[in-house]
Amino acid sequence: MIGTDTRPALDPAAQNLLFRQAHTAHAFTDEPVPDETVEEIYDLVKYGPTAFNQQPLRVLLLRSPESRERLLPHLSRGNRDKTERAPLVAVLAVDHEFHRELPEQFPALPGAKDLFYGDREVRERSAAVNGALQAAYFIVGIRAAGLAAGPMTGFDAAGVNAEFFADGEHSVLAVVNIGRPKADGLRPRGPRLEYHQVFSSI
Repeated sequence: MIGTDTRPALDPAAQNLLFRQAHTAHAFTDEPVPDETVEEIYDLVKYGPTAFNQQPLRVLLLRSPESRERLLPHLSRGNRDKTERAPLVAVLAVDHEFHRELPEQFPALPGAKDLFYGDREVRERSAAVNGALQAAYFIVGIRAAGLAAGPMTGFDAAGVNAEFFADGEHSVLAVVNIGRPKADGLRPRGPRLEYHQVFSSI
């Protein structure tokens, strides 16, 4: 059972909104998603746990038709139409130089920047793992705002990086379509593994 008498827990309706009744959206209404809404989402999910509070995630919002046109050729064909029509498209990337902010983000260990992340290969691995955590928090935050997300990893990463992150300090992690879902934009719930298939005890 989730929660106890002394520790608050999300009520079933909130749990449903975030997980049980939430679906990946494949079609959206024309209702816009303003910057203020995205900022509110980020101000919530930025508190999700990561190693040393690092925040390697960087988000590029594609609002103009021109920016969409730059992205579409790099997406798999099945992802192009829905991305072209989505109210908002977010390109999620990781910053491989995230360690520069660590002294501010984790003042409890001022030396973490050089002690753990002086090596670029180590930084890249850490950015991928912790950036993925932040991406997951971002998707849950979108749902918490009453919107739907359509996350995608079907793209030519090298092409997206060359198009939007030519500096070499960032690399794409995922692309997420965001908006209010159409009634026919959600597919039936797919199966999930059961508890006993995932968990074991020793």
